[in-house]
Amino acid sequence: MAKHIRELFDLTGKTAIVTGGSRGIGVEMAEGLAEAGASLMLCARRAEWLNETVEEFRAKGFQAEGKACDVSKAEDVQAVVDETIEKFGKVDILINNAGISWGAMPEEMPLEKWQKVLDVNLTGCFLMAQAVGREMLKQNSGSIINIASIAGLHSSANGPFYAGYVASKAGLIGLTRELAASWGRKGIRVNAIAPGFFHSRLADAVIDIYERSIQETNVIPRVGQSGELKGVAVFLASDASSYITGQTIAVDGGMTV
Repeated sequence: MAKHIRELFDLTGKTAIVTGGSRGIGVEMAEGLAEAGASLMLCARRAEWLNETVEEFRAKGFQAEGKACDVSKAEDVQAVVDETIEKFGKVDILINNAGISWGAMPEEMPLEKWQKVLDVNLTGCFLMAQAVGREMLKQNSGSIINIASIAGLHSSANGPFYAGYVASKAGLIGLTRELAASWGRKGIRVNAIAPGFFHSRLADAVIDIYERSIQETNVIPRVGQSGELKGVAVFLASDASSYITGQTIAVDGGMTV
């Protein structure tokens, strides 16, 4: 007999790691998982922001831990996974959200900036998926959600121009498919969310330039609002999406239609 709809979205008893979990859309998606019942391990590079978010979550009654982590460093990644297992006994959900960007015309892009963006946005996601995947394989279950971007799906002659970011997000969409294919028969689902423009510390400089254009040309004529990524994150983390893997869901107000 099919589960009741409330059961399908229920994450009670589940443990989730959320990278880039101290600010912006990472906090929003982590909050959604916690509201659905999951325990959280939040990680981010800046401990001061991370600790503040963990305290805010605990004040709401959520079970939350935090650990500083640079996802481009394999030892940091493994330390997060080890501490999650120590605190919660398992890991059921990973949201690979940590990301950085650097804007420049391709002919002017400093190699070190290109490399840093790839190291965090693509290699970092692989390292975290690899370390978490090893734990999920032991239990034959898990859901990994990679936060890509519509920048990985299309570009514009009007910019923004950020070759490393675009390449990293397109690569992450490909990695999502490959991990899904590699682990699907072992109980692990891997999907991606490709957000359009949402207000965040990373995106606001670009949004300031392009918001008028978004209002004029987007199918839903506005920038994404707070809360509009929470539902899709919970959906992909939960049994509500149990027959979905290897997919990229664009949450962009129709920008890519």
